[in-house]
Amino acid sequence: MKKSLWFIWLLTLSSAWAKGWKAGVAKVIITPKESIWQAGYASRTHASEGKLHDLWAKALALEDENGKQSVLVTTDLLGFPKAMSDRIRAQLHRQFGLTKAQIILNSSHTHSGPVLDDALHDIYPLDANEQVKITRYSRKLEAQVITLVAQALTDLEPVELFAQNGVTRFQVNRRNNKEASLREQTELKGPNDYAVPVIKVVNAKGALKAIAFGYACHPTVLDIYQLSGDYPGFAQIEIEKAHPGTTALFFQGAAGDQNPLPRRTTPLARQYGRELAVAVERVLEEPMRPLTAQLRTAYSEIELPLSAPPSEAELIKIQSETTPYLKRWASRMLAEKKQGKTFISSYTYPVQMWKLGDQPIVSFGGELVIEYTIECKKRFGPDIFVLGYSNDVMGYIPSATILKEGGYEGASSQMVYGLPSIWDASVPELIYAEIDKLAQQIGMAKNK
Repeated sequence: MKKSLWFIWLLTLSSAWAKGWKAGVAKVIITPKESIWQAGYASRTHASEGKLHDLWAKALALEDENGKQSVLVTTDLLGFPKAMSDRIRAQLHRQFGLTKAQIILNSSHTHSGPVLDDALHDIYPLDANEQVKITRYSRKLEAQVITLVAQALTDLEPVELFAQNGVTRFQVNRRNNKEASLREQTELKGPNDYAVPVIKVVNAKGALKAIAFGYACHPTVLDIYQLSGDYPGFAQIEIEKAHPGTTALFFQGAAGDQNPLPRRTTPLARQYGRELAVAVERVLEEPMRPLTAQLRTAYSEIELPLSAPPSEAELIKIQSETTPYLKRWASRMLAEKKQGKTFISSYTYPVQMWKLGDQPIVSFGGELVIEYTIECKKRFGPDIFVLGYSNDVMGYIPSATILKEGGYEGASSQMVYGLPSIWDASVPELIYAEIDKLAQQIGMAKNK
């Protein structure tokens, strides 16, 4: 009798696991094999010189009780440009039937990773040899990401998922706090959002399989010539060291106007990595919300209007600037204008929402500023996870406030990304309206 009860209990347990979540993970080193130009800073004058640690691409594949799948890919890169992201997602659709709604390609935005094809080339003084290396690396990277997702899907096994927000406070609003006078300041000005979103994946044996975590802060502690993942790279190293056999994946949040301050030393990058890792550990040690095995996904691409491009006279004036990347941008714009090229008047922008059980996740393309996170939490509650730098990094995505104020995030950064003009004032509201539509599609109620 006892044996039969034991057998029934085992069948019940295995049936419960079978109807629950499945998850698979994979990771691959994406450190360039040769010296290569590093992304993010216009001030660098030559290619990389070795590494502080390896760069990684990692994938977390999920499958719910109905067999619906999604894949989160995280990378130690500045950001996926549109052409590359489109090719990767098209190939994932052909091979595995995954739609754009089911795929998030997120980058940490490290400024110590490699330059990619079709990304910010006006700011880098690249010769033909450097361009060949960048193209070669980019093609290899695309193949690695496809293989990575295939491995994660092959690795699927029964798991439980949990979610919770933690907190750490090394992000500083860089628009409203001057780095040079930071030591004299007795208080810091926001806005900020200090949340550390965490997803815990535990397998049927009770072992920690994966930890996906995020933060909203530029990985710009370092500006040296050694490749690294900056503070997110060090955070992942710390977590995986503390949990052997576990895969730690970092996703970047709305870091557009948030910097790690003070900065510019390797010990500080390690410190911030440890601070973030400790924040994650605290969440893991406390009760986390279990997520029911129901996955919902929604995705949209909307046309965001650009303002009118500068006139020829304005471009000639910019061309006389002393900043090299501004001169390159203006010279290219003038050459294209003389060739009769029509500049784009809008940009196709990706927005996306997932719901894992009752855990909402929203991902945005571009360098999202922190006000979008704050607004999303007002609309959908404080538990929502907000990701920037996802699926396409085409420029900064300023709030209405920053668009009015201008400055780097609101205006001049468009030149860095090679766009012909600044965003139209209607852009923030267009984005919020689309997010509201996606929320309805996945059954997520908006706060009243």
